[in-house]
Amino acid sequence: MDIVLMGAPGAGKGTQAAKLEKELGLKHISTGDVLRDEIASGSELGKRIAAVINNGDLVSDELMLSVLKNIVAGTKEGIIFDGFPRTITQAKMLDAMLVQLGRKLRKAVAIELPEEVVVERLGERKQCKLPDGEIRQIGPDFSQEDCQKQGGKIFMRPDDTPEHVRHRLAVYHQQTEPVIQFYRQNGLYAKVDGNQDPQQVFESLLAVIKQ
Repeated sequence: MDIVLMGAPGAGKGTQAAKLEKELGLKHISTGDVLRDEIASGSELGKRIAAVINNGDLVSDELMLSVLKNIVAGTKEGIIFDGFPRTITQAKMLDAMLVQLGRKLRKAVAIELPEEVVVERLGERKQCKLPDGEIRQIGPDFSQEDCQKQGGKIFMRPDDTPEHVRHRLAVYHQQTEPVIQFYRQNGLYAKVDGNQDPQQVFESLLAVIKQ
């Protein structure tokens, strides 16, 4: 069971992906984590990615897909793709890759939130930087007290201001609307209301994924 989990910044994709991973026995693949892990591995592919990022450039679709293909090819369980695809080109590339590996996407699910709720959530979001450099999200699974006990520092991302958030939302909608249409035409698209209790969001996700 391979699924794509979509949602604007602040929609709670990471939290819900972790719960789905545990409940359904899936592997959560977050593109940000994947790139960091590949760089940390010291592989030739990781060195190429590091060079691109260090130059201030965006990782190309082809390079991103190379990383994902290596992971997907070595994964037996179903996968939750989080953060990919972001564009119609990436959606088509992912579809072709899965077919090549003998896999098939089951659902593409979006967690939907009103814009003002996103702005409010991100405006209140706090993170913790631990002494080893790891960044943890402050929330139900990791409190401010946990951060302080481990010697971390609490901070807010500079791009979580209302102006930055609205810009990020505009970019998100512009990029993902074609992706939504792509999956809708293929009969794979579903959406859930993200403006409810996290447990209710989780139950809604389970319901549409199991349909």
